[in-house]
Amino acid sequence: MKRIVFIGSVFIYAFYCSISRADEKPIDVKVFVAAMFEVGANTGDKPGEFQYWYQKYFLESQVIDVRGSQRPVYCNKSGVCGAVLGMGKVASSASMQAILLNSNFNFDKTYFVLSGVGGTPPNKGTIADVTWGSWLVDYDLGHRWAPEEGEVGAPVFMPRKGYENIRRYQLNPQLIAWVYKLTSEVRLKDSSSAQAYRMRYSHPQARRSPKVLVGTHMTGDTFFHGPGLSKEAQYIAELYGADEYISTEMEAAAITQVISRLHGIERILSLRGSVNFDQGHKNENTLEHLDPAPGETAGGFTETLENIVLVGSQVVDRIVKNWDVWQNGIHNFKM
Repeated sequence: MKRIVFIGSVFIYAFYCSISRADEKPIDVKVFVAAMFEVGANTGDKPGEFQYWYQKYFLESQVIDVRGSQRPVYCNKSGVCGAVLGMGKVASSASMQAILLNSNFNFDKTYFVLSGVGGTPPNKGTIADVTWGSWLVDYDLGHRWAPEEGEVGAPVFMPRKGYENIRRYQLNPQLIAWVYKLTSEVRLKDSSSAQAYRMRYSHPQARRSPKVLVGTHMTGDTFFHGPGLSKEAQYIAELYGADEYISTEMEAAAITQVISRLHGIERILSLRGSVNFDQGHKNENTLEHLDPAPGETAGGFTETLENIVLVGSQVVDRIVKNWDVWQNGIHNFKM
């Protein structure tokens, strides 16, 4: 939007960064990076999920305000756009729908990178891992009851009819295999605090150095903790025929439902960095793990945020650099 400021008989045209593009051609978005939260500013302070993406791709970018989106959309000259959508299913999916329906953008050939942090079970992953989601499973859609109201030791969850098409999504297997092959050897950052914290767990997977993995991302508005609910998440993944549950998160299945209605799911990627375990260690109960005392947190948060972009940018850069091939879909070329 441009504003005319009157000073005497002189017209001064003040242009804002957030401009109206009503008379311009929509931006052909090659890659859209969706983060869920930012701690403060996009740069220069404690980082959240968007800051390292912003510093790599959006320092010099067009800023476009979108009605209904939690934050503006940033687009650079290479066709990479990104935004902070908000945490949880409702906030993130509402922002995503507002952006998808906005006439400033053309998403017909876009690859979507749904990026954020999450938790991991200690028998599958460790702090500062980065995981590509092969399946996105909705943790919440179904029936649940209290354990004492069912059979002893039996599951307390069952699916609800009517949600078959939205309770889980298998992302494009060829695309997932390709991005994993491209990024599996990326050298990830680590921290001394994360290294020390891992040693509190007896699981070999929890004690190792971070790496890139592939598995099911479990979407739930409930920030679940403890071995019992971790086991339930794995049970749901198995029930739906998905891969092993490897990452907790709160948005991806909901955002994917929104994108699928307009553009399908063939070009969606879910990328999560593990900043906590989904249960406590042997000397810590679930409530203590959920609300740790000072000095008892996992560490490695900043390094994990950096790892997400180290891995994800490999894919973004490859898509943009070879757009003449990628725009036609991954089925048009070999790995």
